[in-house]
Amino acid sequence: MTVMRRIVRRAPVEPAGDWPDHVPMLLRRLYAMRGAVAWDDAQPKLARLHSPDAMGGMDAATALLADAIACDAHIVVVGDFDCDGATACAVGVRGLRLLGAKRVSHAVPNRAVHGYGLSPGLVDDLAALQPDLLVTVDHGIACHAGVAAARAKGWKVLVTDHHLPGETLPDAHAIVDPNLRGDGFPSKALAGVGVMFYVMLALRAELRNRKAFENQKEPNLAALTDLVALGTIADVVPLDANNRNLVAQGLKRLRAGRGAPGITALLRAAGRPLAEASSFDLGFVAGPRLNAAGRLADMSLGIECLITDDEARAANCAQELDRLNRERRNIEAAMLQQALEAVERIAAEERCSFFHADWHQGVVGIVASRLKDRLHRPVICFARAEESGAPVLRGSGRSIQGLHLRDALDVVSKRAPGLIRRFGGHAMAAGLSIGAGDYERFAGEFETVVEELLPPSARLRVVETDGALDSMHYSLEVARLLEAGIWGQGFPQPLFCDNFAVENQRVVGERHLKLWLVKNGRRLEAMRFGALDPLPSQVRAAYRLSVNEFNGLKNIQLNVEHFE
Repeated sequence: MTVMRRIVRRAPVEPAGDWPDHVPMLLRRLYAMRGAVAWDDAQPKLARLHSPDAMGGMDAATALLADAIACDAHIVVVGDFDCDGATACAVGVRGLRLLGAKRVSHAVPNRAVHGYGLSPGLVDDLAALQPDLLVTVDHGIACHAGVAAARAKGWKVLVTDHHLPGETLPDAHAIVDPNLRGDGFPSKALAGVGVMFYVMLALRAELRNRKAFENQKEPNLAALTDLVALGTIADVVPLDANNRNLVAQGLKRLRAGRGAPGITALLRAAGRPLAEASSFDLGFVAGPRLNAAGRLADMSLGIECLITDDEARAANCAQELDRLNRERRNIEAAMLQQALEAVERIAAEERCSFFHADWHQGVVGIVASRLKDRLHRPVICFARAEESGAPVLRGSGRSIQGLHLRDALDVVSKRAPGLIRRFGGHAMAAGLSIGAGDYERFAGEFETVVEELLPPSARLRVVETDGALDSMHYSLEVARLLEAGIWGQGFPQPLFCDNFAVENQRVVGERHLKLWLVKNGRRLEAMRFGALDPLPSQVRAAYRLSVNEFNGLKNIQLNVEHFE
């Protein structure tokens, strides 16, 4: 089942001010249409990052950490089982060690055993490590019970998170979250790994004030930016100017061969050249392989891959993560087929929730994302799980522009108290758990809320493009230029639109279409990935310009994403 969408062109915006001669007019216009009208808006510079001083809670957080380092306390960084949580954990461990901490460990919840975040069960298991200070990364803002359990054991707790808070905050010793009410940090789009990086920057400043670096060179925290870039792209947070700066610095390190051994090994395992590392490589190559550990096994493997400095160990971890990712793809394909069969049996426009007794809880988020794209509706998928020994349904949701998913779940929780046991997330993605017998009730409540909150304008299936691409730009030079750009959520990769004659098409690799398209007499090689429905002889297609390498030869390729 493929959703046909209407292809439209973004309103053209002309660049303003003085741009360097080396920046082509095509790139200037693409930046301008994404809000970066002037060169200063488009140019990533580490010096242009917002100051850590603007983020609330930073003084208390850095005092906790600096005191812990000074008294040789045992600091345990508690990660999460997705790529953002894993990279944030690695930034915490690596950063603290760079800044002089001698006793730093890490831990991560097991999705099937502990569920999400710092739970009382996870706290009980952490007791064996005898921590003095827990530092949560990419979670904690909704973990009231877990924080209380840690404090009851006499531990100090620092929460670092980027998710939206509820009406009350956990009773931690310090909380750093740019999305706290009243927080003055200008960028609300930081991923969890970005928040932790900022904590490390602020901690370095605090240690500098304490004269900790008088007899030694200050640590270079730019060494952590490849981890920040990976987590930021993989978590699909909006790429505002601040996040684009972080990603640009990380990619620069990777391309220069100075990345963490684990990220380098992940890209090599997928056959991706480091010198040409791109946002695509982070979001669709390294990110899914890391996520596979948290979905099917234990994210400890992924974190170990990112923390180790042993290249051989990193390579072994990367190979195992690559295997898990192949297994994840097979499970996902089977689950998606079951969900699509359910869609065929009912009116697709009336369904936002899906559940199957045999689904794997680690893959429901990906299936929700695939269904969201096909149905153009917010979607939550559920799988069986356990919490505190009791059966529950654990759901993962993805949304479309126009409906804030975490806020929608908040409305459901207020209308039906007790229906949702716990939930958290942000605008485009969220997680929750409900009672094992409450699926139908939840589905009805959620459907009603979506119907009320989703505006009519958001229901239109529109593909926004950058318009036609001049034939002179069908070149390897332009394709490389576009692939090297910092693209992602809120700053989308260029998507062009043209009319073509379809000269030839055939199925390759069982799931893709190989195409030959003709425009103004020029024959162009193209691919349509993950779709087998044939194109008509004349099409209006939305496509990306990419570089295809085969047998050592590189040529341009059009990746067709939609057609009319």
